[in-house]
Amino acid sequence: MAHWKEEYSAALAARDRREKSNNAILNAYTKLADRAGLIATTADDGAQSSESHRQSPAIDSKKQPPGSPGPSLQDVLAATRLDLTEAQRSRSELQDRLTRTTAELEKSRKRGSQDSRRIALLEREASQLQLRLRDRDEELRGKAKLLDDFQDELASLNLQLNMAEERSNRLQKENQELVDRWMARMGKEAEAMNEASRYS
Repeated sequence: MAHWKEEYSAALAARDRREKSNNAILNAYTKLADRAGLIATTADDGAQSSESHRQSPAIDSKKQPPGSPGPSLQDVLAATRLDLTEAQRSRSELQDRLTRTTAELEKSRKRGSQDSRRIALLEREASQLQLRLRDRDEELRGKAKLLDDFQDELASLNLQLNMAEERSNRLQKENQELVDRWMARMGKEAEAMNEASRYS
């Protein structure tokens, strides 16, 4: 359970790191766009007033060597357009990265949500299977006890049967011996009676 939560938290932390890593680029782009807008505004004002013509060369006067003429309005516009093009290119790259990152984030969120539902289903199924397994174990223990009791009872009955058979055999033998002795006795008595009747 805790494993998927740790992975989800790690994914969110990685997303935050990626998004914060773009902050410097976004801030630089914002400053560049502000500067471009300021330069464009200055250039437009310079085209309408002669005072702006005097101020425009002073923009990059620090970069020019002493005594050289300042940059023309066209140079300033070209530099501004170049900066603006670069800023737009950078913005497009950032937008693409943001789109990809957002899509990946949504995909991770959906996957995390699906994984959470799947984990919940599996946990419920595992609980049900454990309960059924415990019931089956109890049933097996009960059946094993019944089988042991039945085997004990069967062994006891077999012992009793063997003892009864032995007793029956002994009684039959004794009975046969009694019958044989009685027959012998009766035979002797019959012979004695025959002998007595012959002499009388």
